Amino acid sequence: MNSKFKELEKKRKESLAGGGAKRIESQHKKGKLTARERLHFLLDEGTFEEIGAFVTHRAIDFGLEKEKYLGDGVVTGFGKVNGRLVYVYSQDFTVFGGSLSETHAAKICRIMDLAMQNGAPVIGLNDSGGARIQEGVVSLGGYADIFYRNTLASGVIPQISAIMGPCAGGAVYSPAITDFVLMVENTSYMFVTGPNVVKTVTHEEVTSEDLGGASAHSTKSGVTHFSCANEIECIQTIKKLISYIPQNCEDMPLATSPQHAGTVNLDELIPSNPNQPYDMHDVIKGVIDKDTFLEVHQNFAPNILVGFARLNGKSIGIVANQPAHLAGVLDINASLKAARFVRFCDSFNIPLLVLEDVPGFLPGTDQEWNGIITNGAKLLYAFSEATVPRITVITRKAYGGAYDVMNSKHIGADMNYAWPTAEIAVMGAKGAAEIIFKKEIAEAKDSEAKLKEKEKEYLELFANPYKAAERGYIDEVVLPSETRSKLIIAFDMLKNKVAKLPRKKHGNIPL
Repeated sequence: MNSKFKELEKKRKESLAGGGAKRIESQHKKGKLTARERLHFLLDEGTFEEIGAFVTHRAIDFGLEKEKYLGDGVVTGFGKVNGRLVYVYSQDFTVFGGSLSETHAAKICRIMDLAMQNGAPVIGLNDSGGARIQEGVVSLGGYADIFYRNTLASGVIPQISAIMGPCAGGAVYSPAITDFVLMVENTSYMFVTGPNVVKTVTHEEVTSEDLGGASAHSTKSGVTHFSCANEIECIQTIKKLISYIPQNCEDMPLATSPQHAGTVNLDELIPSNPNQPYDMHDVIKGVIDKDTFLEVHQNFAPNILVGFARLNGKSIGIVANQPAHLAGVLDINASLKAARFVRFCDSFNIPLLVLEDVPGFLPGTDQEWNGIITNGAKLLYAFSEATVPRITVITRKAYGGAYDVMNSKHIGADMNYAWPTAEIAVMGAKGAAEIIFKKEIAEAKDSEAKLKEKEKEYLELFANPYKAAERGYIDEVVLPSETRSKLIIAFDMLKNKVAKLPRKKHGNIPL
């Protein structure tokens, strides 16, 4: 019997060794942790239970039958993050470059199936050279099996992907379907086709980092939601992110002890000049529990802010125009960024707070030709479809169609507040006066003075929240300093909200 116990112990050690000491050393030299080290830092101590440690590939071509490693390049199992169940897979670059084989894919699919059945998040730590070429279409089929499960799991359980090395070709589509993508600066990259193919086809000279590194995807494409300085920061960000979201779509986010707000004097925040910018981060700080804002997509489309926070200990999602960038205007990227975030929050029962200061949509041929109409409609659709509690606070400008889109009463917002500094109108006073009083201004002896006179007339009539309040489009005009307490009371009032969409297979969002 002892010999059988020894055989088990031998196999366990073999599985833990991955691709061997030399390859582990090479991984460390690149500034990267091993697959098991990543899980060690991610999961609560002593909670990891491995599944499939002795799995090996089944390939017999190109000499692969002579080279087998227990685990086949991915460590899979379940454990706990801050006491909560999660399912995990961590690709092992020391084994065949973390390439995906038939059995490698089957291990990941097994984890995803268990996560769906038991209603818990899936966290994938990606570090792979792509499909295992020696296995051909079998490997490609493995990718498709994962993609299919990603799609079925979308909106049912949270899915988080950390890119901690290469992620190329078909491998990029699984993270793209998941809810959040994190990347590590200088050691991870994502692209459908690599620099060599790009050079062959388009004759462009580009490095892996410039083509698909963390910086490129966090600023230019928006593919990644978080860009992290190193792997430990990436893992800590995952743990923080998990704290704001529930286990599944039937669950509610965990509440924590209420905290005080940050020390920001909101009553003195809005400049007297309506064209002068201010930082919407200050409004957020003055409203939420201190130091609880986790900004998502921080480096992408900075004219809108999205992220998670706590209000009186409860998790909320925030969507806020940022007047400090492009005057807070909505453009293609901002619309996509916010729409995706709104849909996530609605999928997982996270109430939405909208802080609005928007002068409209960004004009120009670039925006029109690239589809600002359909892309802006995505944000409109996301808000309209959301059934979670939704509250809007208009701090200053709410102009034109952007007023409608930014969670107005007309598209189903539950409560709409405005500060006394709010301006709710079709457009700015100058543009409106030039259109409405075009003839009078043209006929006036001093057209400039006449324009200013009519501009002032329009300002007095519409550059305030009271016309909208008279109509019931604004529920209450509040002092900025009253905002936090009003929000706490309103979200508490809405905590048992029930709203159902018309029966359908699914809507046809303008993709």
